Amino acid sequence: MDAMILSAGLGVRMRPLTNCTPKALLEVGPRRLIEYHLLNLAQAGISSVVINTSYLSEMFVKVLGYGEAYGIDITYSHEGDTPLETGGGILKALPKIRTDPFLIINADIWTDFSLSAIRYHEDQDGCLILVDNPQHHPNGDFRLVDGQLKLLEPGCGVDTLTYSGIAVLRKFVFDDTKESVFPLYQIFKQSALRGRLAGQYHGGSWFDIGTPERLQSLRRMLQ
Repeated sequence: MDAMILSAGLGVRMRPLTNCTPKALLEVGPRRLIEYHLLNLAQAGISSVVINTSYLSEMFVKVLGYGEAYGIDITYSHEGDTPLETGGGILKALPKIRTDPFLIINADIWTDFSLSAIRYHEDQDGCLILVDNPQHHPNGDFRLVDGQLKLLEPGCGVDTLTYSGIAVLRKFVFDDTKESVFPLYQIFKQSALRGRLAGQYHGGSWFDIGTPERLQSLRRMLQ
């Protein structure tokens, strides 16, 4: 299975740390944030990954090369100076992804989840890894009922979970997309409404590196 790491964000909320460095290349403990994903992918037996870039894109090749140091082949999908959002970035990169299904990971997370543990069924559009709601996102994104993802209904405040930024998807879920810039949630919503989106709960460590304060929390934990 091929994989894609979503790393084209501008990192606005992380400034000034991202003034000269893309968020995915910030150092966290002994490694840069994206390196943890590359090693996790290699340990799961994944040999090819596409990394989408936009802001300071030239730094990715300079720092990561083409994957030799990680035992994985890296291909880059450059989006220009304006990112295409998560869904648009994947749509642009699809021709570079050889397998169907494929795995996606947000670059700006850290987790101890082993990518080899993902359970995917061929009769589904995809499978999302879900985690407990963090303090900064208390209402969650979905409900998980008998292994299937359900959209949140108005007033639903219990038994909700947060999308971890890790998923397996089938390529055909992008077939009817007419836009070039759109969020990935738009794809998730369509599949969930059809009852074809599975979910898997991870109860271990997970960090969403959205602010300098959360980055510091992760650094303290890794120390």
